[in-house]
Amino acid sequence: MPKMKTRRAAAKRFTATGTGEFKRNKAYKRHILEKKSQKRKRNMRKAALITAADHKRVSRMLPYA
Repeated sequence: MPKMKTRRAAAKRFTATGTGEFKRNKAYKRHILEKKSQKRKRNMRKAALITAADHKRVSRMLPYA
């Protein structure tokens, strides 16, 4: 059986944690930042975990994570 391929786009966006969850970066931090509050922009720096609804899809895209 051939090796499974990793979706490279997903590999660049998600990292697996030790407990098997996936970390992701938050969106809306690229432009139009003047109207967003400092608190909101600061919280967007932090990583978040993906939702349970997306876990199956992401783990299929990253078979070796």
